[in-house]
Amino acid sequence: MRKTALLILLLILSCAGVDARKKREISFAPDSSSANIFTISGDFLFRGEYRDGGVAKAEGDKDYAAFLLSRAMIQLDYQHKWFSMRVTPRFSGIWGQSNGGTFSLFEGWVQAKSGKGLFAKIGRQELSYDDERIIGSDDWTMMASSHDVVKLGYDGRSHRVHAIVGYNQNPGEIKGGTFFKNGSQVYKTVQVLWYHFQPQKIPFGASALFMNVGIQNDDQENPKVFFQQLAGGFLSYNGEKFGAELSGYYQFGKEEHGLPISAWMASCKFTVTPDEHWKVVAGYDYLSGDKDYAVPVSGALGLTRHTTIRGFTPIFGSHHEFYGAMDFFYLQNYTGGFSPGLQNAYAGLSYFPIPAVRLTANYHFMATGTDMSSHHLKMPLGHEVEVEASWKFASFGSLTAGYTYMNGTETMTRLRRVEENKHLNWVWLSIKFTPKFLNLGW
Repeated sequence: MRKTALLILLLILSCAGVDARKKREISFAPDSSSANIFTISGDFLFRGEYRDGGVAKAEGDKDYAAFLLSRAMIQLDYQHKWFSMRVTPRFSGIWGQSNGGTFSLFEGWVQAKSGKGLFAKIGRQELSYDDERIIGSDDWTMMASSHDVVKLGYDGRSHRVHAIVGYNQNPGEIKGGTFFKNGSQVYKTVQVLWYHFQPQKIPFGASALFMNVGIQNDDQENPKVFFQQLAGGFLSYNGEKFGAELSGYYQFGKEEHGLPISAWMASCKFTVTPDEHWKVVAGYDYLSGDKDYAVPVSGALGLTRHTTIRGFTPIFGSHHEFYGAMDFFYLQNYTGGFSPGLQNAYAGLSYFPIPAVRLTANYHFMATGTDMSSHHLKMPLGHEVEVEASWKFASFGSLTAGYTYMNGTETMTRLRRVEENKHLNWVWLSIKFTPKFLNLGW
């Protein structure tokens, strides 16, 4: 075992260009003269939560839950001129769970990059684009999100172009089959093209995004991949006192049961920063929805089958950042797979008494994105109030506490068949450490 480890170490050093005859010095403070840089850093997150209401099903039941979550990641990075690589093993779980939690590889990639901005990156990697509404890592969840893809692109001073391709398979179906289900991602195959323009002297950015996502049906005997597409753009302006973000996307093609899709979303967000102590934000999101329940092609008694899916689905987005802290929308489904869309009008205020402390209060008014009169319901879903306090007590550590209250309407109760949705309370406390253990250059 020791001989094998020594051989691997010698191989890495030889690939990095370390010549023992030159006796190159190793520095613990790498600079631009270092040909090789190796770092070890960590990401440790612990969060305790208490909730009251929200998921009880039987009549008369109450839903109280208290639990502790944790996540631990060790990130190994190596860089040598045009070549770089990263390996990030991860553990996540609830304290005391029977299987001890989940161990997995969050990232494992290699990248080659030219001096003119061209690059190629292959392996499991985190994807984050624009405001992460459509493609993001969703870091709030303990598992977060990464993808097994090949990414090719160009990163220039004002222009960036990325092309992404992924193809997923189950190990047992590599030979003699193509069925894929319940993998690390929902899709069988994906192709993404992203372009971003960023002027040098103006705090303005514009992006265009196109995705083609192939999702497989549930029929293992006769697997078929249906392709859906998404196209749209994102605009941002980040001035010293004023900021604005606008986005719009259209979804089309076919969903995994073969039904055609015609869905869209639009959003706007405005921020005002009068001084270093205050920040005001306001915005509105609209995601289109369906008027009736969607059922598979095989049909179901008592439900109306769609001829077209009009419920927008932000498949890879960081939903927690946009549609309320309680994550009732797009991380959880309504009863029966109903997708009535969403309207989210919100406003918030942040106060920074000192640079290391932030106090935030947000308000959301939620409503369905489509008329609910055919179900004898009104469109409003409820009001949500969020307060949060965070303290960055060290360069590598932060402490955050939050409380959220939601007053749900009769529509919210009926759609989720949960009486407790009328009054929901949620409290959480988290501590996060991101230390850098080692930083070598030679």
